[in-house]
Amino acid sequence: MTIPTASRPFQASRLAGALLVAGLLGGCAVGPDYSAPSLQLPAKWGAAKPAVSVTGDEADNKPPQLGRWWEKLGDKTLNGLVDQAVAGNLDVATAKARVRQARATRQQAMAALAPTLTGSGSYSRADNGSTVSDTGDVTVSGPFDTFNLGANASWELDLFGENRRAAEAATYGLDASEETLRNTLLTLIGDVATYYVEARGYQARAELARRTAASQRETAALTRTKLQVGSASAVDVANAEGQAASTEANIPELESSYQQTVHQLAILLGQPPSALNDVMKRSAPIPTPGNAVPRGVPANVLLSRPDVRLAERQYAQYTAKIGQAEAARYPDVSLTGEVSTSAAKVGDLAKSSSISWSFGPSVSIPIFNAGQLKAAVDYAQAQRDEYFLTYRAAVLTALQDVENASVSLQQERVKYRSLDSSAKSYREAASLSRTLYQSGSSSFLDVLTAERSSYSADDTLLQSRVAIATDYVSLNKALGGGWPGTVDDRTPVIVDKDMAPRLVSLDKTGLKPRDPENQGVDQAFAH
Repeated sequence: MTIPTASRPFQASRLAGALLVAGLLGGCAVGPDYSAPSLQLPAKWGAAKPAVSVTGDEADNKPPQLGRWWEKLGDKTLNGLVDQAVAGNLDVATAKARVRQARATRQQAMAALAPTLTGSGSYSRADNGSTVSDTGDVTVSGPFDTFNLGANASWELDLFGENRRAAEAATYGLDASEETLRNTLLTLIGDVATYYVEARGYQARAELARRTAASQRETAALTRTKLQVGSASAVDVANAEGQAASTEANIPELESSYQQTVHQLAILLGQPPSALNDVMKRSAPIPTPGNAVPRGVPANVLLSRPDVRLAERQYAQYTAKIGQAEAARYPDVSLTGEVSTSAAKVGDLAKSSSISWSFGPSVSIPIFNAGQLKAAVDYAQAQRDEYFLTYRAAVLTALQDVENASVSLQQERVKYRSLDSSAKSYREAASLSRTLYQSGSSSFLDVLTAERSSYSADDTLLQSRVAIATDYVSLNKALGGGWPGTVDDRTPVIVDKDMAPRLVSLDKTGLKPRDPENQGVDQAFAH
C-alpha cells in the first residue's frame, strides 16, 4: 500500500498523539495504595499498656546489634557448625530456590508493561494450471513461489493499572520470599545452637553419671569389706550396689539422647546422620553466655524480626492485588500494529516487494459477567484483611517471644545460683559422710542419702546450665538475631547444560514406559 505524501505528517501526528495520551493515562491506577500500618506498641519491655504508635517505617532504625551472636558463647566448634549449616542446609537451599522463583515471577509481571514484538515468515509454491482464451491463446499462471515476512507489535496500555498492580504485587512477593529466606536462616542458626548445647549437656551428664557410679562402686566395695569384718550388714551392701547400678542405668539413656541430638545436628547441616560423630565425640564444656543480651525497645521487632517483615510484605502484596482485581472491571485498551512484505524471490523482499501495514487501537469492555469481577475484588479485599491480621498476630507473637525468653533466661540464672549452692553443700555432705563412715562414726544410710542427693544436685545443675544457654539462644532468636552475611540466592542448584535444540530418543524424554508389564505399549512405541 502506498501512502500519499500529504497524509503522512497527519497520520504521524495522530500516532504521536495517541502515544502521548497513552503515556499520560499510563500513570493511572485503581484500588488502594499501600501504606505501612500503624500499631500501638509498648514503649519499653515489660510495660503493661501500649504507649507508642509506630509503623514499620517509623520504627527505631538502630535496633540492637545481634549479628553473629552465637560467637559470644565462645565455642569454635559451634561457630564452624553454624557456617556449615548456612552453606549446606536443605531448607535454606529450598528458600533460595523460592527467591529465584519470585524473582522470575516479578520479571514476568514487569514484562507485561512493555510492548511485544513478534516476527513471522512463510513460503509457498502454487500452480494454478493453464487457461485457454476465446482466441485460442494459452496462458500459463504457475507454478510460482511466494515469500512472506512480517512483524506484529502490540501494547496493552494498562490505563487503569492492572498490570502495574500485578508488578507491584510481584515486587512485594519477591520481598516476602527474601524475608522467608532470612527467617529460615534465623531458625536454622537457633536450632543448630540449641542442639549443640543439648548435645554437650548430654555428654556432661553422662560423664557425671560415670564418675558417680564409679564412686558408688568404691563405696559398695568398702561396705562389702566392712561386712566381712562384721561392721556392716548385708542390707548395706545390697543398698550400695543397688544405688551404683541405678546410677549406671542412666548412662545408656543419656548416650541415646546424645546420639539422637548429634544426628539431628548433622541433618541440619545437610549431611548424613553420623557425619558429626567424630567431631562431637571430643568432649567440650557446655557453652555459657556471658554479658546480657541487648533488647532495645519493642518497636525494634518491626525491623529485626524477619517473620514480622515477611507478614508485612505479604500484607502489602495482597493490598496490591485488590487494585489488580479492581482494574479488571474497567475497559482494556491495546494498540496493535502489523507490517508485512511479500515477493516472488527471497532477494526481492527488500526491494521489489509489496508491503502492507495496519495500525490501530482495540478496546475490550466488560459488560456483563454476573458479578464475577466484583466477587474477585471482594475476595482480594478479604485476603488483604487476612494478611493484615496475620501481620498483627506476628507482631504480638514476636513481643511475646521476647518477653518469655527474657523471663526464662533471667529466672534460670537465679535458679542456677541456688542450684550451685545446693550442689556444693551436697558434695561436701557426701564427702564428710563417706569419711565418717570409713571411721565408723556414721551409718551407711547417711552415706547412701548423701551420695544420692549429691548426684541429683549435680545433674540438675548441669541441666540448668543447658537451660541458660538455650534460653540465651531463644532470646536472640526472638529479637531477630540471624545471619548477618550475604547469601547467594542466584546460583541454581542444578545447572542445565543441554538447553539447545537437539535430537533425543524416547528413553531420554520419558515418553517410553518403564513398567515391564506394559510390554504391549513398549512394542507400540517401538513400531
